[in-house]
Amino acid sequence: MTWASWTTTGVFAGRGGVRTEEAGVLSGDLTVHTTWSGREANVAVQYSGGSDWFTVTGSPVHCASEEGSRLLHQVMVDAVRAGAAATVPQDIPTGTGRGGAGPA
Repeated sequence: MTWASWTTTGVFAGRGGVRTEEAGVLSGDLTVHTTWSGREANVAVQYSGGSDWFTVTGSPVHCASEEGSRLLHQVMVDAVRAGAAATVPQDIPTGTGRGGAGPA
């Protein structure tokens, strides 16, 4: 099975933070982690230096390519920085110029 993961530390959440399934909205200094398992991407956040991970609302999302999952990770880092109770988009870029990844 193909898989990949990315982690970005020191992401300061903008006003309104990021919405999670387990803990509601998180704000402050966060770490964003995306794992791609060949067909879907999972996005989680934790307080930087913490040990508990929280699933970002909307995760997992269908993602057909490693490149698309890397783009999703960057979209999520930017969304967390923007705040506004950020969630995982359901129509993500594929990185191949073919549009969104399709329904979750």
